Amino acid sequence: MESELYFLTLLRHGESVGNLEDRFQGQADFPLTERGLRQAQALAQRWQREGRTFDRCISSPLQRARQTAEILCAALKISLELDNDWMELNNGLIAGMRSEEANRAFPPPALHTPYTRYGQIGESLLEVYLRAGRNLQKLLDAPPQRVLIVAHAGILNMFLFNVLHLPLQPNYQGARFKFGNTGFLDLTYDRSRHAWRIWNFDNTGDMLQ
Repeated sequence: MESELYFLTLLRHGESVGNLEDRFQGQADFPLTERGLRQAQALAQRWQREGRTFDRCISSPLQRARQTAEILCAALKISLELDNDWMELNNGLIAGMRSEEANRAFPPPALHTPYTRYGQIGESLLEVYLRAGRNLQKLLDAPPQRVLIVAHAGILNMFLFNVLHLPLQPNYQGARFKFGNTGFLDLTYDRSRHAWRIWNFDNTGDMLQ
């Protein structure tokens, strides 16, 4: 009998130059730092020791995610698929700016709703939520598999909002899932019972110096 169980691992990229410099990255394309490369390599070695296997690896094409995925795919001997729908939210005119610079040039509105565009011309939270929902549908249109997804904190949060049916709220209120660099979350979906389970949330990679 064909398996009805999907195994998904959601992984945030290693430390990037944008993380290190406290920049609003969005879709600005920063590479990994030396520490970020070490984080990805350490995770690859850990998963090798643990005998982790995946049928597919899907990654955002942005450098910080792609470099992380390439290291893991080489170690675990799986092919890499790039998908633009897993890119971080488009934060418009503040992309690549440091926090202080962005807040000075584009002061945040008193009320940031799910429909407010980031950086004036970027995506709204609703648009990122809908894009994450499209990613979920694509995964579940495929046969049940073990899939590694390498992406960014914002889009991964919106993916979990879809899974858990969480509402979008104004001014960054409500639930948030803290993905550190190379933080990952394991979850399964049983199609025969429409049952999601979160098994593990691990941010230990963020402690690597």
